[in-house]
Amino acid sequence: MKSIHSQLLAYLTSEGETRPVRTPDDWAIRRRQILAGMELVMGKLPDRSSLPPLDVTVTTRCEDSGFVRLSITYPAEGSDRVPAYLFLPKDRPAGCRVPAMLALHQTIASGKKEVAGEEGSPNLAYAKELAQRGYVVLAPDYPSFGEYACDFTRDSFVSGTMKGISNHMRGVDLLQAREEVDPGRIGVIGHSLGGHNAMFAGVFDPRLKTIVASCGWTAFHYDVLAHWTSERYMPRIRDVYGLDPDRMPFDFHEVVAALAPRAFFSSSPLRDQGFDIRGVKWTEPKAREVFALLEADDRLRICYPDCAHDFPSEVRHEAYEFIDRTLRHSV
Repeated sequence: MKSIHSQLLAYLTSEGETRPVRTPDDWAIRRRQILAGMELVMGKLPDRSSLPPLDVTVTTRCEDSGFVRLSITYPAEGSDRVPAYLFLPKDRPAGCRVPAMLALHQTIASGKKEVAGEEGSPNLAYAKELAQRGYVVLAPDYPSFGEYACDFTRDSFVSGTMKGISNHMRGVDLLQAREEVDPGRIGVIGHSLGGHNAMFAGVFDPRLKTIVASCGWTAFHYDVLAHWTSERYMPRIRDVYGLDPDRMPFDFHEVVAALAPRAFFSSSPLRDQGFDIRGVKWTEPKAREVFALLEADDRLRICYPDCAHDFPSEVRHEAYEFIDRTLRHSV
């Protein structure tokens, strides 16, 4: 199929002709083509019609200020189970459903422990901080981190990225099934690895109404594509597309635009040594055209803090206020 990924406001007809995107219906066609481009690199999103029962195993429970934290595992596909922390607010009024957040960690051996505030940077303890704000929070380990042993060469996925997306969608299933959670008010937040996985999960799962990424992305022409090619991520970028951004069938202007009209907040630091800020600034005006088309201009917020690869307190709390507003939560 002819590629049109460089033209955000254009789509291909079934006859292979290029047409301009002028209406939300046109955009819906273009969005489907974005997902198809992502699947060329990541592999197909698995069929979700025959997933195993959503049984949750609780291994430990601990009390903290304002919440209870459970150590759990939940089923992914087949016999695979995802280790995670589940944070439950203590002061939830009886019968009241609250919003929930999926909290995804960065590339760190301890996995979910950092977002829980147990190890690592205090600037990345957003699972714990959101729980203290009254959210139900699920913080899973990404495959091969924390307690999650994973052999990517023996599973059925083309990429670790799609395995992560599939696991995160199961996490949304879990949250929607909880009696504490309002199933229509669920979002996702992450830093670095967790940042782009929050975006990828948001593209494939429309149940995620608010997406927050701290670092984690830039346009591919401003990146080193070899960094994306381990078995944990997307080896087809090397094996099929030759590390060539011109051959890639998707890019991050499409990923951001595909989140519209839902809410997206990005903290993209000016001195991020891992993700070139120039690619973010190239992306923003293109994505804004789509948010404007869908009358969601105020749902896209990209900020540029003067720091390195971090999620500093003032920006993190701006993100929390954005989440509160878009998920209609009062602290």
